[in-house]
Amino acid sequence: MSNRQPFGLDEWYHRYSRGVDKRAVFENKNDYGRFVQLLYLLNSDKPIHRSDLFKKKHYEILSHKKGEPIVAIACYSLMKNHFHILIKEVSEGGISKFMRILGIAYAMYFNIKNDRVGNLFVKPFRSRHVDTDRYFKYVVQYIHLNIAETFEPKWKDGGIKDLNALEKNLLRYQYSSLPDYTGITRPENSILDKETVLWLQKELPALKKVIPEAIEYYKKLSR
Repeated sequence: MSNRQPFGLDEWYHRYSRGVDKRAVFENKNDYGRFVQLLYLLNSDKPIHRSDLFKKKHYEILSHKKGEPIVAIACYSLMKNHFHILIKEVSEGGISKFMRILGIAYAMYFNIKNDRVGNLFVKPFRSRHVDTDRYFKYVVQYIHLNIAETFEPKWKDGGIKDLNALEKNLLRYQYSSLPDYTGITRPENSILDKETVLWLQKELPALKKVIPEAIEYYKKLSR
């Protein structure tokens, strides 16, 4: 599905994209941090320019006063060459507007920093409608587990050397919303829709249970 699909109010969508030519779009912690800040700042019905906050620290930016949100964000995860986000439209046209300005703002930052021109992400952003609670919970788990291959390259084949270590690494990964579901207080809490987080905290199974179930799912896909 493409960016041109109509988005329904109060409906959830899994949106994702990768760098053009499969290139890295996050090269260091500053890049990851900038994208995370934009997830917070640009979710507003009043325009905010990140350049106006250049003297602010990371935690100050993530608590900066802004307008009313145009989307609700349930979870996200950033990898070296792509990102995933689970998002709901709360004002008409909110998803399209948010994803457009997010892509433009980050590409401008990245291009200036690296003295390059042109698109950074594959366009249009890909999208899948999340139409049931069961699928919603699965997508949240999928997004949070997406980084697992960085720590355990063969995890989808069941080749996990240390399940406990993988769980710890996933929980420590700071460019994902998974830590926000564990009760950890951090500046990034402000990005997510609080009501959704509270609901999911009661509904999602423990990570140790999710990982083996995900492995079985990928095994079935490979058959």
